[in-house]
Amino acid sequence: MFADRAKIYVRSGKGGDGHVSFRREKYVPAGGPDGGDGGHGGDVIFIVDEGLNTLTDFRHVGKYKAGDGQEGGKKNCRGKDGDDIYIKVPEGTVIKEFYSGKVIADMSGDNRKVVLLKGGRGGNGNQHYATSTMQAPKYAQPGQPAQELELTLELKVIADVGLVGFPNVGKSTLLSRVSNARPKIANYHFTTLNPHLGVVDLPDMKSFVIADIPGLIEGASEGVGLGHEFLRHIERTKVLIHVVDAAGTEGRDPITDIYAINAELANYSEELARKPQVIAANKTDAIYDLKESPVEQLRKEFGPKGIDVFPISAVSGKGVNELLYHVRQMLDGLDEKPTVFEQEYFPEMALAVSDEPYTVTYDELEQEYVVEGPRIEKMLGYTNLESEKGFAFFQGFLKDAGILDKLEELGIQEGDTVRMYGLSFDYYK
Repeated sequence: MFADRAKIYVRSGKGGDGHVSFRREKYVPAGGPDGGDGGHGGDVIFIVDEGLNTLTDFRHVGKYKAGDGQEGGKKNCRGKDGDDIYIKVPEGTVIKEFYSGKVIADMSGDNRKVVLLKGGRGGNGNQHYATSTMQAPKYAQPGQPAQELELTLELKVIADVGLVGFPNVGKSTLLSRVSNARPKIANYHFTTLNPHLGVVDLPDMKSFVIADIPGLIEGASEGVGLGHEFLRHIERTKVLIHVVDAAGTEGRDPITDIYAINAELANYSEELARKPQVIAANKTDAIYDLKESPVEQLRKEFGPKGIDVFPISAVSGKGVNELLYHVRQMLDGLDEKPTVFEQEYFPEMALAVSDEPYTVTYDELEQEYVVEGPRIEKMLGYTNLESEKGFAFFQGFLKDAGILDKLEELGIQEGDTVRMYGLSFDYYK
């Protein structure tokens, strides 16, 4: 069965605790501290697998956990890092936080690999806490806790053009006519239960991808019939071909059908309803002895709204090329970049925010400004500073937490160095 939605639980690895131990050495108090650092916890990483086209695997496995870091050992031995966990998803998968429904990552376009949750940092062993006055520290730092999230995975197919319309109006037949796709075709409702993609090749023009979306019915935006289970698949499309049965072979009025389907699109998403449309008046070879052509009726109704109408026969191919060339011209006037949903939910922001203390001081010896404390350490441990968005988020955290204000109160100037738990950077406004 085609699966385009799944709920899963993910957890990064816990950082290993630092170790407390002392070596045996003459004239050294308690033998001298030699407790090693704990290993870092594993990350939760999502990657695109070109060989996947459904989320079926997630119906069977719902929990994914990265490895925990090991505790540090004697003789300054560092604990082993936890194993990262790689979760493979098909291209077009949108990862959302389950409770808010906000987008964390869209595995489309250039997003082929995303570190969703970072593992906890390993704690420092007692070797780090030896001072001239405390030569035998019996304290080691615990590892940072793991992060966990419940996620919704949604697969939204990536196509330039989407075929929409009521069941049994000829969408699958049209797709099989214009591309290499071979959807199941029969004369009954809901023959298409899964979205089908096909590539349309036109002489002397760029090809484009077209998707056959299962037929919609009134109430689809509220889940009636196949409903919004498949409406999400046309969210990425740039142009919609609205296929109607112009001959009314099942006693339906094509104009009424178009308004009904457009109402469902608007109920689901205003952005979806605003997408450029073209009407494919199908089954014209079955129109006989009518006083006024249904095609002309469609043109009179929708022409003033800027929607072109093309009479076609998906069975014979009549009028299909004219439709395709017109769609290609519509696409040429639009942005070619694939639609990628922007991130709305930042795990590091939601999971790492705390009221724990921090300090901002100036180190006269090193001539550096030092920011430290549990709150800073936690934020650094959970934020992926290698990504542009992660670094931007961390800059926002420094501002919102009042850290930048305190640095300025201490007299920091542009180009001065700021140090945070091994991370150093120059200060610029």
